Amino acid sequence: MTQTVKLLSPAKLNLFLHITGRRPDGYHTLQTVFQLLDWGDRMTFTANNSGVLELDMPGGSMPGSSIPAADNLILRAARLLQRERSASNKSAQLGASIRCEKQIPMGGGLGGGSSNAATTLLALNQLWGLGLSTGRLQALGATLGADVAVFVGGHSAWAEGIGDELTRLSLPDAWYLVIKPRCAVPTREIFSDRELTRDSLPITMAAFFQGVHRNDCEAVVVANYPETGDALNWLRQTAGPLAEPRLTGTGSCVFATFGTREAALTAQRQVPEPWLSFVAKGTNESPVLRALA
Repeated sequence: MTQTVKLLSPAKLNLFLHITGRRPDGYHTLQTVFQLLDWGDRMTFTANNSGVLELDMPGGSMPGSSIPAADNLILRAARLLQRERSASNKSAQLGASIRCEKQIPMGGGLGGGSSNAATTLLALNQLWGLGLSTGRLQALGATLGADVAVFVGGHSAWAEGIGDELTRLSLPDAWYLVIKPRCAVPTREIFSDRELTRDSLPITMAAFFQGVHRNDCEAVVVANYPETGDALNWLRQTAGPLAEPRLTGTGSCVFATFGTREAALTAQRQVPEPWLSFVAKGTNESPVLRALA
């Protein structure tokens, strides 16, 4: 068994993020909309019968791609599938060589690690012939992180609970200019901050589409990482309020929405150094699902 597949592991944006409460176990309840992008990390999977997992991460144009092997979500996802096969008493030695060319920055709020884990689950489930359902893959992914489920599902979605209660959404076509300041924001730090709003009232999908939303984490991130605030202010002055400049997730990346690729690229050409930036189109279906179909 030697099969190879090449996939684009997509980034995501949180078009809004409301924190609605905190559970006794410490997890926060929330409402958000996940918008998948047609931009992300390039991953190559070659399956074999060696029983060995090999991972090559040469990095990319975005910084922060060095991850200790013990914490790497790609390897952790692959090991989950190996154990799933072992639990079914099948004797085949499942191995794979995986290459991940990183573009999605760490600490940016773009879901890179979760996307890579989900892409690994989807790719190896098919290459190894495991036949696991989407629901089972999402359950395995939930042990790695709350955002893995939406990437396994492979569709832009309205999310509630801790981000795991998903309803597919068809979002209108849009192009996004995303700016990455020179800082990485740890999710745990933001969710543990005393100043974080934790009592936002739930809204309806209709209210979201009418523009009644915000990112509750934005004030905390800007207070602790002022460069993110600088990038937001620049976007507001350059793109204007109709572009709805906003923070994504709990990270350092900020984005603005445009109706055309040309308009987004025009704004990108004005982005000051040394901020990194990219332009991407929103997509309702993950490129991983399309490639594996």
